Amino acid sequence: MTLPLRTVLVDDEALAISRLRRLLDKHQDTFEVIGDAANGAEGLTLITEQQPDVVFLDIEMPLLNGFEMLGRLTNVPMVVFATAYDQYAIRAFEENSVDYLLKPIEADRLARTAQKIRALVERNETATATNPMTENVMRLLAQMQPKKEIYSISVKTGEKIKLIPLSDIAYFEAEDKYVFLSTVDGHKFLTTYTITTLAEKLPDTFVRVSRSVLVNRLKIAEVHRHFDGKFLLALTDKKATKLTTGSTYSDTVRQLLEL
Repeated sequence: MTLPLRTVLVDDEALAISRLRRLLDKHQDTFEVIGDAANGAEGLTLITEQQPDVVFLDIEMPLLNGFEMLGRLTNVPMVVFATAYDQYAIRAFEENSVDYLLKPIEADRLARTAQKIRALVERNETATATNPMTENVMRLLAQMQPKKEIYSISVKTGEKIKLIPLSDIAYFEAEDKYVFLSTVDGHKFLTTYTITTLAEKLPDTFVRVSRSVLVNRLKIAEVHRHFDGKFLLALTDKKATKLTTGSTYSDTVRQLLEL
């Protein structure tokens, strides 16, 4: 990637687009504006067709908001959020090292953005599939989207699909290449998920306590200290299962179980 960077602007406010264009004119050594879009749907088309290096992106827009638009892109360019979003979201941008411009955009703040992006280009940290900036944008996107509530896990039993309520599940455990769920009444079912996927999908009542085990903390009756900083968890299920936590998960277990 070379300077100036091919740049698009996506914002539903015509005045905001006009102002940003004027400000970017002072940084033509860094940005070459090749187009703009008035909403997320137009932005999706423009970015897909032009494959820009950088997009200045508003969030609240009709048809598709900024997050929804990013979620539909195959290749995500470097993203600078130009937004009037609240302070909570801005802190999230900062923590993820995603640059942002708070409206109304100030010339000196844009200059710092230009400097930051030039430094990224000079260090060859441009937008690629494995680039930290791209990864941070997608991480932020995942954080800002509401989680779809899950109430049950589907498992196949013979020719039938059975739905197991989360409240009936004591724990999940990986065995070789398979992950099984165990219910409070002692039944065991094969699932189609990995432990990592379940840890991302399930509510906070499910705690990952080792590389291979995800436990429903509402089903933990007792916690005993084990050797090497591990814990022994005694469950309330019919089998009175005892699970040993992984040593690298000790801090997580202490925090989540308030030990």
